[in-house]
Amino acid sequence: MTALWPPGAATGVGSMQGTHPLDAARLVFDALPDLPHLPELPARGPAADMIGRATALLVDMPVDLQPSGWRLVDHVGSDLRRARSLLAEDLDALEEVADGYEGPLKLQATGPWTLAAVVEKYRGDKVLSDHGARRDLAESLTEGLRLHVAEVGRRIPGARVLLQLDEPAITTVLAGGVPTVSGFGRLRTIEEVEARRVLRAVVDVVEVPVLIHCCAADPPIDVFRTAGAAGVSVDLTLVDIDRDEELEPLAAGMEADLVLLAGVVSAAPSQPGLAEVPGSVGSTRRRIATMWERLGRPADELAARVAITPTCGLAAASPAYALAALRRARDVARALHEEPEE
Repeated sequence: MTALWPPGAATGVGSMQGTHPLDAARLVFDALPDLPHLPELPARGPAADMIGRATALLVDMPVDLQPSGWRLVDHVGSDLRRARSLLAEDLDALEEVADGYEGPLKLQATGPWTLAAVVEKYRGDKVLSDHGARRDLAESLTEGLRLHVAEVGRRIPGARVLLQLDEPAITTVLAGGVPTVSGFGRLRTIEEVEARRVLRAVVDVVEVPVLIHCCAADPPIDVFRTAGAAGVSVDLTLVDIDRDEELEPLAAGMEADLVLLAGVVSAAPSQPGLAEVPGSVGSTRRRIATMWERLGRPADELAARVAITPTCGLAAASPAYALAALRRARDVARALHEEPEE
């Protein structure tokens, strides 16, 4: 397969601390020159968090922020206008910082299943509870993602855009564990065949490589793979690399030529207030190399097929720790490239 990033690349999961998009974009491009991403800044409020950001992408499906969360409504209101305005600010900042940039650039957006598990219908329960509603939401989001990817490509013509779908809730969706609005029940299980079909539609429409991120302990990698994803993003600190059964889904994905965004750098310090990242470059590099060996993959593929990331977003980190975590990810990635056999 065509390499999606240069060997020894690192990137962020998506969210960053702070409220200033220009500062965040500069930090990301400075710390992660081989695979920068569009920062998300949820500290600006609900309109800028992962759900609010996704609502700004919906086409012909307005939402509004209610006390219980985001809900479908008939007309565009102030909450949706703010979400769209904040996204536009982020794109303006990205365009300024990335002027002249050529190379891979990662965007992030909440995936259709996590969005359906959170957004409520006009009246009643969550969108996930209604087949027609979740179909309409998925189609609206898919078209919005297509337009979003095209807009970034227009603004930064040298960028090779990658799209990361954030699906932290998909394991709960597949297990029938999403609570009803009342909290007294659970919405029915979604079958894998439907989950796969909806994700496949996004992959087919956006026409750029799609990576699917899930920070759950048991991400459905097989669903992502068979939906046509180019790669997966997982928290590898939740995987026991000494247990074959825990590595099997990842091994199948690597056999099918998926790429991996490996979350191995802690998104939080060992103690509040510290700026020091736990572990070391050497110990983290060895863990990744050991996992790769146990997957049965050639050592010379490692740096090209695996990019290093923090375990999660950095919205809750201090500015000093966020910078240190991104630099640690970059240093681990370069060590994998420069010292593959060590």
